[in-house]
Amino acid sequence: MNGGSTALIVLGLFLAGGIVSFVRQKMPTSLIVLLSVGAAMCLVAGIVRLEV
Repeated sequence: MNGGSTALIVLGLFLAGGIVSFVRQKMPTSLIVLLSVGAAMCLVAGIVRLEV
């Protein structure tokens, strides 16, 4: 694992935690969807960049 992929995976997990928090606070659905898309993109990019 290099630094870039690690950073993307950590950022994706951080955003996923934000999704849980936003759902509990009953934030607008559009904001939750936007955050979900960002988290998914970060996680996928981090996994694709893995050099295993």
